[in-house]
Amino acid sequence: MRVRLRLLLLPALLSSLAVIPFHSVLAQQEDFSPARFLDQPDVFPVGVWLQDPINAARYKTIGINFYAGLWDGPTKRQLMQLQAANMPVFTPQNDLALQEKYRDIIAGWMMPDEPDNAQARTGGGLGPPVPPDFLLQHYQEMKARDPKRPILLNLGQGVAWDQWHGRGTRTNHPEDYEDYVRAADILSFDIYPVSHRDAAIRGRLDYVARGVDRLIGWSGGRKPVWSVIEASRVSNPEITLTGDQVRSLVWLSIIHGAKGIIYFVHEFVPTFVEASLLDNLALRDAITAINQRLQSLAGVLKSENLLDAVSVKPVSNAYNHVSALVKQDDCHLYIFAGSLSKFPAEVSFSLPEGLNTDRIEVLDEARELSPDTRSFRDNFGPYATHLYKIAKDEPGCE
Repeated sequence: MRVRLRLLLLPALLSSLAVIPFHSVLAQQEDFSPARFLDQPDVFPVGVWLQDPINAARYKTIGINFYAGLWDGPTKRQLMQLQAANMPVFTPQNDLALQEKYRDIIAGWMMPDEPDNAQARTGGGLGPPVPPDFLLQHYQEMKARDPKRPILLNLGQGVAWDQWHGRGTRTNHPEDYEDYVRAADILSFDIYPVSHRDAAIRGRLDYVARGVDRLIGWSGGRKPVWSVIEASRVSNPEITLTGDQVRSLVWLSIIHGAKGIIYFVHEFVPTFVEASLLDNLALRDAITAINQRLQSLAGVLKSENLLDAVSVKPVSNAYNHVSALVKQDDCHLYIFAGSLSKFPAEVSFSLPEGLNTDRIEVLDEARELSPDTRSFRDNFGPYATHLYKIAKDEPGCE
C-alpha cells in the first residue's frame, strides 16, 4: 500500500519540481531555519545572555530572538528545547553542537567569555588575561571546524573603562583590544553603569556608547558590534533599574553604531535569580515595548547611514553632547538622537530639502514637533534619547 501511494504521488511531485527546482526548495528550507535570522532584512538581533532554554518561549513573547551562551553546554537537552521553541542560539562549540541535526538552531559560536579579564588560576587566585594570540589560535581552530557560521566574542568592561582593575596586570592597556578584536566575526562587550559599584562609573550611561565607539574603531568598522545591556540590578540590590534607563542604554548603543542588543538579566544579590526580567513586570513590559520598536524599525536600522544629512547644534550651552544617527526608508527620514551628558540641553537640528515639515513625529513619546522650515529644536534630559520620524515630500508619500 505504501509503495502504491508513492507511485500515485510521483507525477504530482515531479510536476511541482518542474516549477520549483530542487536547489530552490533546499534554499527555501534554509531560509526558514531559525539559525538564519541574521540574514533576514526585517529582523534586528535582540538576545538574552546565558539563560536556561526552558524559558525560551517566554522570552520570545517579549521580543527576544536569540540566546547568547548556554550554561555548562551545549547539551542535548538544551539544544532540543531551543529547537522546540524555534529559538536560535550562539553557543560554545563542541562535538554535539557540530552535528548536522542541530544546524537549524545554532546561528553561531561563542568564544570564552571576557578573556580580556584576569583569569582564575587552577590552584586559586587570579592570573593574567588570556593572551590575544592564544585567543586568535582558538578562533582559527573553531573556524576550521565550521567556516560558515559566525563566531561571537564578548569582552569585559575594559573596552569602555581603561581603569577597570578586573584586568589585573593588563589594567590600563587598551592597546590589547586591537589584537582581541581579530579573534571573532561579531564583537560585544558589557559594562553596567546603572548598577555599577564604582562611583566613577555609576550613573554614567555614556560609557556604553563609548565602548561601542571603541570596538568599532579597533576593528576598523569591519565587524558588527553588539552591546550587552543591563536589564536587572546585577549585584547591586540598592538600585531600581527603570525602563527609561534601559531604553537610553539601548538607543545610545545603536546611535553609536551597535548592530545588535543582548540583555543581561541575572541578579546575584540578595539571592541569585537567573531570569529576573521575567518576574519584574514593569521592566519586562518596558523592554517588550523597546523590542517591538526595534523590530518595527529593523529594515531602517539595517539601511545605510545618511552621513552629513542632518546637523546638530547646541542652543542652551556651548557644548554639543548629542549624537545623531540618520536613516531613511521610501517615505520617511529618521533621526535617532541621544545625549551623552548628565546635564540637560536644548539642541537644534537642521534638515535637508525634500521633507514635509508640517510636523515631526517623536516615536514612543506621544508628541509631535512643528519645525521652522528646515530646522527644529528639542530638549534632552540626562542621557535622553529621542526618535524622530519625518515624512518625505514626494509623490505617493503621505
